[in-house]
Amino acid sequence: MNHQTLSVLFLTMVMLTAIQSCSNPQKEDTSEQVKVYEKGTFGYDLDFLKKYYQDLILLEDGEAGIVVVPSLQGRVMTSTANGSGGQSFGWINYDYIAAGKLNHQFNPIGGEERFWVGPEGGQFSLYFDQNTTFDFDNWRVPKEIDTEPFSLVSSDGKKALFQKAMRLTNYSGTVFEFDVTRNINLLHKEEIEKLLGMPLSDAVKSVGFESENTLTNKGDNNWDKTSGMPSIWILSMLISSEQTWVIVPFRSGDDEALGKIVTDDYFGKVPSDRLVVKDSVLFFQADGLKRSKIGLSPQRSLPIAGSYDAKNGVLTIAQFTIPEDNTDYVNSAWEMQEKPFAGDVFNSYNDGPLADGNQLGPFYELESSSPAAALTPGESMTHFHRTYHFTGPKPHLDEIVSTLLNTNLAEVESQLAK
Repeated sequence: MNHQTLSVLFLTMVMLTAIQSCSNPQKEDTSEQVKVYEKGTFGYDLDFLKKYYQDLILLEDGEAGIVVVPSLQGRVMTSTANGSGGQSFGWINYDYIAAGKLNHQFNPIGGEERFWVGPEGGQFSLYFDQNTTFDFDNWRVPKEIDTEPFSLVSSDGKKALFQKAMRLTNYSGTVFEFDVTRNINLLHKEEIEKLLGMPLSDAVKSVGFESENTLTNKGDNNWDKTSGMPSIWILSMLISSEQTWVIVPFRSGDDEALGKIVTDDYFGKVPSDRLVVKDSVLFFQADGLKRSKIGLSPQRSLPIAGSYDAKNGVLTIAQFTIPEDNTDYVNSAWEMQEKPFAGDVFNSYNDGPLADGNQLGPFYELESSSPAAALTPGESMTHFHRTYHFTGPKPHLDEIVSTLLNTNLAEVESQLAK
């Protein structure tokens, strides 16, 4: 076989190989591109939520991130301080979301921070129709804050702005027309330090976000104490453990001047081993094992509260605005009220089994409210609520607790030994 023949054979083989390659392209190795995350991680929750909410927005800053969903009223569903493999901090009701059914009363899908309006009960309630009794069968969450979406106005990877027009009627028959704007801002570490007024160690992982919630009277009438006044109500659903305690610093002083320290009988009086009141701080057990709730008045509340999960080493801080010289806060008690504007600034709820043994969670909530909105037509009111999570070496977490919450981790953990 001569040189020319060998050359022809070689070229023929090259052409055949190329044709075969084109007709049978090799599949790309995607094993590194698809990662399955364990339940409890941010990556797991992000993948889960993507299946059900196509409008999902991911805001990120380094390893810190949050998931926001416009169709869920601009709700922050969860967050992470340590990337996709880090712990997911928001409580999510997976089974309820997967079932895809709507409930006419309330759809408990969870979420780390959501927008509601108050009051819940009383003659100015927005959750009970006129001439109904204040019991669970008649209670329902307005669709505007439960099932209807908020419109996404803008988003840039660090912020997301939402808007919603609402028309609600309270128990007394007053119609409220108003606009809500909700601006979610993922905070950089330097912003967190500035807002909390303290430096953070590089050994601490953190995530922080702020919701700026504005309510504008779009109707023709003034909102006052005769008609009732709505309020901005922010609720955070967080994952409980048997070693979680809510930590609430408060303004100390005489009961005659400031009133009682804490309201502790929303669902029956909280047992003394679950609510410990010290000189300037109280501890409320948030283990998801007993349904209970506490509240602090504007006379007692400070613009900060927190919780510590000793099992998972997670410190959570909630920070919120309390305007000076305004003590009119809506009362959400399920009854006709003598003092409908003597309500709470801060609340914490611990989930637990109902009388029939069923349970929604377990989870717990940190909640804040704005004052009652005494707005004239066109006037607005804004309420800020910020959520921070910290993980890392205990001495550094203890520094945060000692600086912000009138206590220390040793005192918090002493409650676990009881």
